[in-house]
Amino acid sequence: MSGELHVVFGAGQVGAPLAARLLEAGLRVRVVRRSRGTVARGAELFAGDAADPAFCLAATRGASVVYHCLNVPYDAAVWAALLPCYMENLIAAAGKSGARLVVLDNLYMLGRGGGRPMNEDTPTSPCSRKGEVRALVAEQLFDAHRRGDVRAVSGRASDFYGPGGGQTFLGEYLWRPALAGGTVWSPVDPDAVHTYHYIPDVAAGLAALARADADVLGRAWMLPCRPAGTMRELVARFAQVLARPVRVAAVPLWIVRALGTVSPLMREMREMLYQWDEPFVVEDRRFREHFGIEPTPLDDAALASVAWARQAYAAR
Repeated sequence: MSGELHVVFGAGQVGAPLAARLLEAGLRVRVVRRSRGTVARGAELFAGDAADPAFCLAATRGASVVYHCLNVPYDAAVWAALLPCYMENLIAAAGKSGARLVVLDNLYMLGRGGGRPMNEDTPTSPCSRKGEVRALVAEQLFDAHRRGDVRAVSGRASDFYGPGGGQTFLGEYLWRPALAGGTVWSPVDPDAVHTYHYIPDVAAGLAALARADADVLGRAWMLPCRPAGTMRELVARFAQVLARPVRVAAVPLWIVRALGTVSPLMREMREMLYQWDEPFVVEDRRFREHFGIEPTPLDDAALASVAWARQAYAAR
């Protein structure tokens, strides 16, 4: 095993497979999470609160690379309170240890793209409260890089699917009814053209950013993904693996809006529905050309996703 220490903040749907990938590469891995729990075999667990600057300094001591894959509750007010704090602490901690800081980010800060493919040149133009917070912390990160406080890079991805992705549009809400033979009710338009990122490809992209030459630093990269398609098309691939049809239907918009009056999650989700009003397409050409990494073939991703779902949701 290499003496190089990689510290992963977050043990969720991307942090966990990222840690496993790094271990497979022969690296020392420390996983930082808020509470004690399971981590990939061979990884060191470091439990505590990333809102505490002293804890972050202790967690990153001796690190060569620090990854920011922390999740917070899906609430704009919580994001505004925690995300800048987490970013500040990880910038300071990674900078003090001399580590490269690799940040997982989404596309909320880009806002409406008018149906045009989004790439590394797409300007920041948030149209939601959560997008404004993401824009703020992205600026916080790269301002710190320009000042020389830290060596930083970020990888951006759209909505996730695949093994471990339980809290996504293609997670538990899809798999429980799909595996039981019921109808999958989608709160977003299942026929909208949309980029869905396969979780193992996201982890592979972050690992590549961590080990690449310094010329990748100081900017955001679109992580590898297959060409955009619809949710219905992706579910049809899952259905082929299951060897039975899976019916997908859209929840009427008026019901989504009504649910927002009683469900905090649905209320927070409503401002993000613009991503399914028009094609929401990621162009990953620059990443693929620079790193020589191709996203997982869709059939392979479908096989792995179904295998994981069957195990995760105990379906017969």
